[in-house]
Amino acid sequence: MRYGMLIDLNKCSACGACVIACKIEQGTPHQTYWGNLFYKEVGRYPFAKRRHIPMACMHCADAPCVKECPTKASYYDENGLVLVDADKCVGCKACIIACPYGARHFNFSTPINNPYWGKGQEATPFALAKADCHRPGTVGKCTFCVGRLQENKQPACVQTCIVNCRIFGDLDDPNSELVKQIHEKDAVPLHSELGTKPSVYYVGEF
Repeated sequence: MRYGMLIDLNKCSACGACVIACKIEQGTPHQTYWGNLFYKEVGRYPFAKRRHIPMACMHCADAPCVKECPTKASYYDENGLVLVDADKCVGCKACIIACPYGARHFNFSTPINNPYWGKGQEATPFALAKADCHRPGTVGKCTFCVGRLQENKQPACVQTCIVNCRIFGDLDDPNSELVKQIHEKDAVPLHSELGTKPSVYYVGEF
């Protein structure tokens, strides 16, 4: 099995629900988002328009971050997910530099000692409860909600999407809905020319 995802940009409304769902599920540090929504302008006035693309970790099958990690903290699990072992991570940021998708984030601090939390802006009980999941001095990233997968649940971004633009499943199963939709809709990975073999596919222009 190798987990993967399809994101149909023709359906995506850029509402940002996936970003917030990820933030709530993972409780990432202040100003850190494992799932992002990026925009770019294309064309020229008066015909310019704005396009959007949701992005997170691509869980590449040939991930540069795994190759460059000197302590083997970045690794593949049995389902092809690219994960980080905080016990092995020394915070060298080699993986952050290696990732061509900007999907990795350094944990500078926790809500307990975060300099962004000023007087009158104390961390919420939720942020404090999630603090132990993001050890200062280590790197964090999208995990496809591996904890939810172990409970036979969909990733938070997939479950939350109001227009059902995301399909999650097994890339190794030719009969899975994910693989069928990839073929039927001619979905492609982002920057496939890099040779990283991403597990996230897109439909539509980006």
